[in-house]
Amino acid sequence: MLGPANFCLAVAACSALGSIPANKEIMVPQAASTMVDRPPLHGESAYYVGTRTPLVPNPLLKLPIGSIRPEGWLRRQLEELGDGLIGRLPEISKWCDAEVSAWRSPTGTGDHGWEELPYWLRGFTDLAYVLQDESLMGKARGWIDALLASQEPDGYFGPRENKAKGDLWPNMLAINVLQSFHEATGDRRVIPFMLRYFRWQAQLAQAELLPGSWQKIRAGDNLESVLWLYSRTGEDWLLDLAHRIHRHTVRWDLKVADWHGVNICQGYREPAVYYLLARERRLLDAAERNYQTVMTLYGQVPGGMFGADENCRPGYHGPRQAAETCSMVEFMHSFEMLLAITGDAVQADRCEEVAFNDLPAAMTPDLVGLHYLTAPNMVKLDGANKAPGLQNSGDMLTYNPHRYRCCQHNTGIGWPYFAEHLWMATRDNGLAATLYAACEVEAKVGDGVVVRITEATDYPFDEGIAISIATPRPASFPLYLRIPGWCREASVSVNGESVLAAASGPGYVRLDRTWADGDKVVLHLPMEIEVETWPTNADSVSVRRGPLWYSLKIGEQWVRSGGTDDWPAYEVLPTTPWNYGVVLDQVDPATSFKEFRNDRPVSAQPFVPDGAPVELRASGKRIPAWALDEQGLVGELQASPVHSDEPQESITLIPMGCARLRISVFPRIATEPQAGEWVAPSPPRHEASYCWEVIYALSDEEIPSRSDDAATPRLTWLGHRGTAEWVTYRFAAPRRVSWCDVFWVDDGNRGSCRAPASWRVLYRSNNEWREVSGASGYPTELDRFNRVTFDAVEATELKLEVHLQPDYSGGIFEWRVGGPDEA
Repeated sequence: MLGPANFCLAVAACSALGSIPANKEIMVPQAASTMVDRPPLHGESAYYVGTRTPLVPNPLLKLPIGSIRPEGWLRRQLEELGDGLIGRLPEISKWCDAEVSAWRSPTGTGDHGWEELPYWLRGFTDLAYVLQDESLMGKARGWIDALLASQEPDGYFGPRENKAKGDLWPNMLAINVLQSFHEATGDRRVIPFMLRYFRWQAQLAQAELLPGSWQKIRAGDNLESVLWLYSRTGEDWLLDLAHRIHRHTVRWDLKVADWHGVNICQGYREPAVYYLLARERRLLDAAERNYQTVMTLYGQVPGGMFGADENCRPGYHGPRQAAETCSMVEFMHSFEMLLAITGDAVQADRCEEVAFNDLPAAMTPDLVGLHYLTAPNMVKLDGANKAPGLQNSGDMLTYNPHRYRCCQHNTGIGWPYFAEHLWMATRDNGLAATLYAACEVEAKVGDGVVVRITEATDYPFDEGIAISIATPRPASFPLYLRIPGWCREASVSVNGESVLAAASGPGYVRLDRTWADGDKVVLHLPMEIEVETWPTNADSVSVRRGPLWYSLKIGEQWVRSGGTDDWPAYEVLPTTPWNYGVVLDQVDPATSFKEFRNDRPVSAQPFVPDGAPVELRASGKRIPAWALDEQGLVGELQASPVHSDEPQESITLIPMGCARLRISVFPRIATEPQAGEWVAPSPPRHEASYCWEVIYALSDEEIPSRSDDAATPRLTWLGHRGTAEWVTYRFAAPRRVSWCDVFWVDDGNRGSCRAPASWRVLYRSNNEWREVSGASGYPTELDRFNRVTFDAVEATELKLEVHLQPDYSGGIFEWRVGGPDEA
């Protein structure tokens, strides 16, 4: 039996080569447990591949894919992916059509040879081998065999069109597939194949290696693969190639080199990858600086993501700004990579935050559909255009398996990669629990004994993690248990006896002993309720409990909006009020929230509103003037505290990951004199029956050069053909008008928009719409403004009623109005 807890703080020291801080443990004789900041950098694992000299030693080593069998809710996510969007995507994606794909061709000829197929194959392959699903593994091997068969004598492989363009980006993804395949199977073809391919890269002239575009921004992926291969082969020329790749990559080591959301999530880590070779601490610091810069400017919201609804944009940093699903899974991947490089438990905290709070809400509960963008505050997921509030125009929010080309193929890496990093090996032949979920892991430890560790937990919804060890004989090895940074008083017991109490994260508990078959370890991670204030977002507030942030529970109406019976698309609309502020105790805000646990066991799919195992209750008041804006987004936050005369109500909050409609950042309601009144926004200038592109274009004074001008903003009714549509023009005060100019959209042979079949002008009088009299005619000429004059009217609002041509859509670039005294 272990004795009473003896634990001491680890003292960090810098290694002689300027690497990440090493641990110096102040050991008490026969101590049962020690707190360390990370597993050791010294030593050489006898069983698993780590970085090879002269690379900086990595403290955490990835186990072979298949060593970890996920269970519980995590297994359900993976199985649903296999039965849903990732496992069956070739049914609906032309980019995954094996009959025509250039990725399937031994000569690299065919269609769809860019990023989509290898994006999908990354997630599909890892999913297959994590689940050990024979059917999925067989399908993955078919694609991988084709990749391996496509190599040319010079070493290049894959679609030849990319080679002709000098674009290495798609092959970076394909190499990731082969890395996973080798980790899962040990297939002997992979290493020689990769050596030949990187030999080909090494002989490229300076101007031919990563000349531009995304490959230059994301070349850290290429660098990581070269170092992965070096650690398995020791081929010194690979290190020379790695230096060249870094020199040809955009300078992430100096600044945030690009503000595209996915580029940030992939690219920011590149200096940390190169640090393994260069051994310069400034590179590790640069990756962290990049992260902090982005999160400080655009990530002052709950959930772990930042606002880049395509790109980060100055002035667009609030909780209604969204993140791509691609960004989520790539951010998680970066955290997992940095966790292995540094051992820093903070990286695992960041990965869990995104995985538990953002990723589930990006997909339907059955993981068949997804949407492009997810935000902390988003209460109406419909197909209407939300630009410029969201950067891209068109449908970005419906759950549609047929849309969102990049995310549709790339989202599959999220849960499989997460599952692969639940446990990792350490250089002292131990094991580390790095991310938490129910699972079983088999691994070699100590002197070579194979142990099986079963982890039973409902984390992140519960505080307890029970670990059982099965070993054929007594085994001496260290066991590391991560203590998250949010945890203040973690405790550990072994076989019912306390060995650690009141430990704070981030860091690890190291348990070093001779383990016997049937030993039990219980880790308790108390989850306290905490309230976060966001000064840069109007002093609004959010609440978290442990790794989970919480959102207002909003009633959901799922409305079929397209797709097929097997692959439906849905809008999600609110059925209950959402515009609440919270009433907080000013001395101790956390006491304003009370925890309520459901009696039922955690369901296999807990990420749904009614499946939330833990809810919080609080008091709130509605803010009547807080409404959707003219694009249908949640209105911008106004400064807290806010006054409200509405009655105080009890409100329920559920974990963010359970809430697809969500308010996660709340105004604070108060009665003190400084509490302000919420100012209702002015009514929108324009409304429309439907808007595919941008409604503000109607009067933005950007005049097109012609009717098929693709560079000028416009409103269109794309998707509606031969229908009756309308747009309105609201005036701030009554105005005398007698003419309108309209510049019609007509794409000609390039698209589906044509000038309309007919149109007319109406004006609002006594809350009724009336057609103007004396109209001069309603022309539909192209490449010019079409003017109609009519008898002058006093109006507060005009309307154009437009009848589209049969089988065609239509649109408007610009709409001008004037009175008798205006030209």
